Amino acid sequence: MGRNLELAIGVLNGTVGDYLARTGNGLATEMAIIHDGALLALDAASLTRAFPAATPKIALLLHGLMNTEHVWAFPASAEAAGGGDYGANLARDHGYTPLYLRYNTGRPIPDNGEALDRLLTALVAAWPVPVQELLPLGYSMGGLVVRSASHVAKLAEHAWLSHVHRAFYIGTPHLGAPLERVGRVVSRGLRAVPDPYTQLIADIADLRSDGLKDLGDADLRHEDRARRLHRVSLRDPHHPVPLLPEVRHYLVAGTLVAVPWAAALFGDIVVPVGSGTASSAALPPERVAVLPGMSHVALAHHPAVYQQIHAWLTEAA
Repeated sequence: MGRNLELAIGVLNGTVGDYLARTGNGLATEMAIIHDGALLALDAASLTRAFPAATPKIALLLHGLMNTEHVWAFPASAEAAGGGDYGANLARDHGYTPLYLRYNTGRPIPDNGEALDRLLTALVAAWPVPVQELLPLGYSMGGLVVRSASHVAKLAEHAWLSHVHRAFYIGTPHLGAPLERVGRVVSRGLRAVPDPYTQLIADIADLRSDGLKDLGDADLRHEDRARRLHRVSLRDPHHPVPLLPEVRHYLVAGTLVAVPWAAALFGDIVVPVGSGTASSAALPPERVAVLPGMSHVALAHHPAVYQQIHAWLTEAA
């Protein structure tokens, strides 16, 4: 499958992936580790063949909405300076074996969290060497999937979570994405207009996927999704599922504007600074970085973001 086709399928899954999964459509993306462009079986023999030099430290990279693992690739200019993405640099500089997850971003975030919990249970059990550390790097929605999976594993006491000492969140909307909340209010307003054409527009707007709708309030559990409200403001300034205290969390957010009030409001255009930093009240300031002049898309593949990750890992070593 060509890269452009994979990217198109990624967009399709982000848009209507929940419908594709429910109807058994072959275009629905299966959650899997991608290695050399193919889905990797999570048995000991397959993992040993794929990673003959596997290290006890695993870095798992999770893309965001409508993306695939290709979103991590550095631009050509940055790649020429060394390293193809954050994972390759983590292997070079810190001895991690990088793994790249591909998943259906249109499915509900709680469903993807449960699937990731199952995948990581199988991965850690079959890894060629004993696992010392599992380091998740979640970009945008990927960070919420990490948090959802961690919540599931915490409740079920699954062993893989004990290997997660640190977690990195890059442009993750921990307190939700205002654009989606605006979309749900607009859709509800259109539906209230007694006009068939307006109703049709509302129907089309409501076709957006469950995963996309979950971004509005950063819903990590099915019970969170069930109490969703049709308003622009957050239903609660604090997320109902807190960051796990036993894990050291590191947050990277971007902002495109220099004016403080505008930076706080618009952030990287998709995620406000307050959402990208989870308001940072519960985190030491040294674990939160706000990078100026950084768009949401650029956060997934910018040398400055990797330099921040590298600095944090070097300080903790």
